[in-house]
Amino acid sequence: MSAATTPSSRPTVTEREARQVAEAAREQDWRKPSFAKELFLGRFRLDLIHPHPLPADDDVQRGEKFLAKLRDFCETKIDGSVIERDARIPDQVITGLKELGAFGMKIDTKYGGLGLTQVYYNKALALVGSANPAIGALLSAHQSIGVPQPLKMFGTQEQKDTFLPRCARTDISAFLLTEPDVGSDPARLATTAVPDGDDYVLDGVKLWTTNGVVADLLVVMARVPKSEGHKGGITAFVVEAASDGVTVENRNAFMGLRGLENGVTRFHRVRVPAANRIGLEGAGLKIALTTLNTGRLSLPAMCVGAGKWCLKIAREWSAVREQWGKPVALHEAVGSKISFIAATTFALEAVLDLSSQMADEDRNDIRIEAALAKLYGSEMACLMADELVQIRGGRGFETAASLEARGERAVPAEQILRDLRINRIFEGSTEIMHLLIAREAVDAHLSVAGDLIDPDKTLADKAKAGAQAGAFYAKWLPKLVAGPGQLPRSYADFHPSGHPDLAAHLRYVERAARKLARSTFYAMSRWQGRMETKQGFLGRIVDIGAELFAMSAACVRAEHLRATEDHGREAYQLADAFCRQSRIRVEELFGRLWTNTDDLDHKVVKGVLGGAYEWLEQGIVDPSGDGPWIADATPGASQRENVHRPIP
Repeated sequence: MSAATTPSSRPTVTEREARQVAEAAREQDWRKPSFAKELFLGRFRLDLIHPHPLPADDDVQRGEKFLAKLRDFCETKIDGSVIERDARIPDQVITGLKELGAFGMKIDTKYGGLGLTQVYYNKALALVGSANPAIGALLSAHQSIGVPQPLKMFGTQEQKDTFLPRCARTDISAFLLTEPDVGSDPARLATTAVPDGDDYVLDGVKLWTTNGVVADLLVVMARVPKSEGHKGGITAFVVEAASDGVTVENRNAFMGLRGLENGVTRFHRVRVPAANRIGLEGAGLKIALTTLNTGRLSLPAMCVGAGKWCLKIAREWSAVREQWGKPVALHEAVGSKISFIAATTFALEAVLDLSSQMADEDRNDIRIEAALAKLYGSEMACLMADELVQIRGGRGFETAASLEARGERAVPAEQILRDLRINRIFEGSTEIMHLLIAREAVDAHLSVAGDLIDPDKTLADKAKAGAQAGAFYAKWLPKLVAGPGQLPRSYADFHPSGHPDLAAHLRYVERAARKLARSTFYAMSRWQGRMETKQGFLGRIVDIGAELFAMSAACVRAEHLRATEDHGREAYQLADAFCRQSRIRVEELFGRLWTNTDDLDHKVVKGVLGGAYEWLEQGIVDPSGDGPWIADATPGASQRENVHRPIP
């Protein structure tokens, strides 16, 4: 074995190499239409989402039947305060969920699962997550990114027959990608899987292994060294958690999700049969990213559940609490917060249901929609929870246990704020989601102008790329000048008599989509190859797209509810309120595309890192201790107690 492939060596990669690894893992083809992709290109394809897609009757019956059982279980068997107090989900709760079939919600019935659609899987996560978010995380990590989903998409029939029945009823799975010194840059992955006969030998350390403390099965991403007969590269494996050499060295504790079974897992000479490899060597990162395309919808599902709970508490509390002779809800300062929570919850549910139903139908490519749902849901849910804490005042900052101890209703407002905070970080941080979505949003531009802005291409290549780009933009740019958004009677179906005018909002979305596409083009023209470094600009582009997508989904959902006579009038009011709030945010974001402090911020950052402002840090003490910033992850035998705790 060469020094470059020994388990103790960490890959050293350049920025360009890291980008190439990420780019190779992208699903680059667009074989199906995408509403969100079209939106970023300035084309408002309302026909792709309206009329609102609907689930099949048998899917509804099966889903509602399970939700009724799950609701009863949540109300009678789950005590969220116990989980918060003990920082652990009781074994009997997990066992009960297994018996209920909750671990097999997304697994086909032929393997012993429930075979729920994405729509009802998300409804179940919202429900159980409202009982306690750590339980939602347990079930989501098991099914959305754990063993079931990658096997469903990439596994062999033998692997499905072997592992899916276990995952449906008895075994808990976890997903292991992150390492102590590797987060969103998988090119530096250090865990190795060295071929040895009919096995691979795993060595390395994985961090933040959600479900890893209690898991029976693991999906592990490891680097296979290139050798004769082996393509090598980042590869996915199913690993038995009880294998010799697997040690859970720590159960991590966090500011929220106190019941989360998240740990540090060390692999030392762990033998994994080649039959447990998922897909080909080198396909691991692509498998992970493809799995997340729909797997990301689990997070906004729990954000929707949180929004519904925030609305319920805000309504009940604000009607009871009086200030200056009337309920606090009737004071404008508080009322605007309640309106924001109600309208945003409606929009988030619209985004989630629309994206999920499109995923079930498999008519559209929803990779951007799912990413936008995750990004937007995680950001807006945190804002709603923060507003709830503010509405509750001092009681919002007080723990539920303390409230109960002094005789008041045990409302865990501060807990939901802590629990939701992680959603802006895991399964793709907000910053990474901005870059991921932006890459997909500008894909059409890079496809025609990629060689033009590639510094390594020859002049001949650049000339050819310039001709292709010119032909593309000659056809595309004129279409961004005018559209249905400028016609007063466009989208008339969304302005029924006696209801708010949602058609006006859709016309705004159409106009804003063209403006968004023009802004992207101007930026490409201005910065060319440096466009990818303008992360502030790209983030705002994505945030505008997220708002436009949410507005579209809210209007389509409102019209669907009106057409089915299911709270249609109220739905139109909520959609109207949301769109008006969203349009204010969109206009601010458009303004900040070109008027911002990005360049100045960069100078300040260089000064901070260079020590120019260290004087500003004087006058404090630092309680954080003197340990290393990143723990040592050198491969080798574990020196710590194994805290792996499989559930009987």
